[in-house]
Amino acid sequence: MGKARLGEILIVTGAEREKIEGLVAAFSAEYPLRTVHNKDYAQNEMLLSLQVGLANLAPEAEAALVVLGDQPQIQPGTISLIIETYLDRKARLVIPSFQKRRGHPWLVDRQLWKALLNALPGSTPRDFLDRHKTLIEYISVKTDTILQDIDTPGDYKNYQKQA
Repeated sequence: MGKARLGEILIVTGAEREKIEGLVAAFSAEYPLRTVHNKDYAQNEMLLSLQVGLANLAPEAEAALVVLGDQPQIQPGTISLIIETYLDRKARLVIPSFQKRRGHPWLVDRQLWKALLNALPGSTPRDFLDRHKTLIEYISVKTDTILQDIDTPGDYKNYQKQA
């Protein structure tokens, strides 16, 4: 998709499924968007949503860019840098860092999907990253937006004031 070289954008829904699917449908003509539902979203485990997403990606997908829904402030340049690093260095994991703290989004090569899909209940994406830390290609970014999340309307208003 455009400069970012994304094949499709798969959005994993949980709560508010119908509302989110309606919003996605409004943009589907312009972008390659698709939704899939995590029926066990109430367990509040990020790993489950990641597993649902990976299991539903196109068979020709070479990698997955893991982007959190509560980070609308992520810079397009950060995404491009992650993808370029993956393509240039053939890294299995590419993670942005700001002042030596890793953030989101991050990219995982298909060769590691099985490890994520077979992760035990109760484990987290952080556990997966820690187990595979020798495969991580870190890229330093100049903005802390990779570390921030926006969880409430108040957080969003504060972000808008600062932006």
